[in-house]
Amino acid sequence: MSEIGARSQRVESRLPDPETRDSVIYNPSADQLRAFSEDLETQTEFGSPSYVSAEKSRNAEKTKNRIDSEFDEADWAFIDEALEAASEAEMVCVDRQVGRHPENSYVCRYYVPKWYGRIALGLSKLLEPAETDREPDFYTLQLPEWDETKIRILPERGLTVVAGSDYFGEAKKSFLRLFMYYSKQQGGLGLHAGSKQVRLQADDGTETVGQLFLGLSGTGKSTLTAHGLWLDDPEGATMLQDDVCALRPDGTVAGSEGKGLFVKTHGLDEETEPEIYAATTDDSAVVENVDVANDGTVDFDSDRYTKNGRAIIQREKLRSAGDEVDLPEVDQIFFITRNPAMPPVAKLNPEEAAVAFMLGESVQTSAGDPTAAGESIRVVGTNPFIIGSKGKEGNRFRDLIADLDVECYVLNTGRVGSRDVGVQDTITLLRAISRGTVEWETDTATDLTVPADVPEMDVEEFDVAENLSDYEAAISDLRTERDQYLDQFDDLDDSIEQALY
Repeated sequence: MSEIGARSQRVESRLPDPETRDSVIYNPSADQLRAFSEDLETQTEFGSPSYVSAEKSRNAEKTKNRIDSEFDEADWAFIDEALEAASEAEMVCVDRQVGRHPENSYVCRYYVPKWYGRIALGLSKLLEPAETDREPDFYTLQLPEWDETKIRILPERGLTVVAGSDYFGEAKKSFLRLFMYYSKQQGGLGLHAGSKQVRLQADDGTETVGQLFLGLSGTGKSTLTAHGLWLDDPEGATMLQDDVCALRPDGTVAGSEGKGLFVKTHGLDEETEPEIYAATTDDSAVVENVDVANDGTVDFDSDRYTKNGRAIIQREKLRSAGDEVDLPEVDQIFFITRNPAMPPVAKLNPEEAAVAFMLGESVQTSAGDPTAAGESIRVVGTNPFIIGSKGKEGNRFRDLIADLDVECYVLNTGRVGSRDVGVQDTITLLRAISRGTVEWETDTATDLTVPADVPEMDVEEFDVAENLSDYEAAISDLRTERDQYLDQFDDLDDSIEQALY
C-alpha cells in the first residue's frame, strides 16, 4: 500500500466512539442541542432560535478534495491535528440519513464541539434520523474555532473536516457533496436541483409530469420547485426535493433531504412566497444570519449581517411538499438562467442540453461569493460541489437524458434585453410546457427552438431581436465567450461542444 493510501485508510476510526466515550454527547434531543448554544441564541418573535455565525457563506476557495487535488504534507498534518483535537474535546455527535432510496441512502455521522450544538440542531432538523442498525457511510468533523479556515475531503473514505468556519451550510454540503459523488459511482448523476410532480387532467384521467429545476442558490430554484403553477384541484403540483438529488439510470430521481429545507430569507415576502414565509415564521424553524432585534422582531429585508440570511424549515409546514422525496420518473428538466440574450424559454436537444449543463449560466449569489453577488457566472451543472472531471459529468448528463428521452429547457427568469420576465410569465410558460400546449419554432436570432404560441401569453413581446440592442453583435460575442469557456474541459465530447448555441 502506498504512503498516501496508508494515511487515508480508516481515518474515520480515529474519531471518538460516540457510544463509549464519555466526552461525546450522542444524539441529544433538539431541546438539548438548543440549550448547548443558548448563550449564542436570540429568540425570534415566533419562538424560534436565531443565531449569527462568524462565517456568512461557504469557503469554496479554501476547500480541497483528494480526487481533484493532491494532498501535501500540510494537508495530512491538518487532518491529523483535527482528529486529535476532536478526541480531546467535549463533542456533540448526531447520526442522520441522506436519502431514502434503497441504493442512494447514506448514514451520516456529524461531530461538533458542544458549544456549537446549534449547528447540529440545524442538521437534525434538515435530515431524517438514521437507521439505527447501519454503520455510518459519511463522517464530518466541524471545528469552528480553528485558527485557519480549511475544508478537506477524503471522498473515498467519506470524510470531511471543516475547520475555522461555523457556517451551517458547510455541514449540510459536506454530506450532500458526497451523496452526489457516490451517486455518480453507481452510474447516475448527482444534481444541484429541485424536483417536483405536476398532476394534470387528461382525456383518460390524471397524468403526472416529473420535473427538475437546476440553478444556483438564490436564483429561483426553490421558488419554482415549490410553486403550484396556479392549478386548481384536482390538478396541482407537489414539491419532492428542494436542493440536491440524483438522476439514476432507470429515470428515477433519488432525493436527499427528508425532513427540512435550507432556504434563503433575504427579501422573503409573505405575499409572493406565502408557503415558505409561513414555514420560516413557525417556531419549528432555525434562523441564521437574519436581523433579529433584542425583542425578537425579525427583519427579512435587512442586510445587517449579510444578504445570505438563511432558515432551516420543516417540510411538514409546507402544503406543497409531498410525503416522498424520490421522483418516480423525470420527464422535463429546466436550467434556470438570467442571461438577457436568452429567450424566456428554449427547448433543447440532448447535445444542446449538455451545453446548457456545462455552461451553467447564472448570476452569482451571496451564498457563493457575497463580494460578487449579482455578477454573471458560469458553474458546470450550476453545481459548485462536483467531485471529479466536469467534462465527464457533462457527457454523463447527455447520455442519461438521451437514453431516458427527457425533455430539456433553458428558462430565463431575468429579462430579455431590457424587458423583464415576470413571475406570471414564467409560471404561464411552465404550466403550458407541463400540459404540452406550446407550439415551437426556430428563432432566427439565436438558432434556438422557442415558443411560437403559448396559451394565455403574448410570447412575441419577448422576441430577442426586438428587445436586445445590437443583438447580432451581442449574440456573436456570447458564443465566442461560451466557446472559450467550453475549451477548458478536455474530457467533454466534441459532439457536445459542437452543439454550442
